Amino acid sequence: MKTYAAEDLRSELAYIAYHFHWPHDQLLDMEHIERRSWIGQITTINQRLADGT
Repeated sequence: MKTYAAEDLRSELAYIAYHFHWPHDQLLDMEHIERRSWIGQITTINQRLADGT
């Protein structure tokens, strides 16, 4: 199992929780790749909103 910095994990959790309001436990249960996928989706949504599209 690969691990990564605790600060990176907190950053991922905070980003998703801020936008989707999902509970901490639910986010921790996700695999890293799934969290990264949701972060990508959030980023796309934010870019579209910023661009007005």
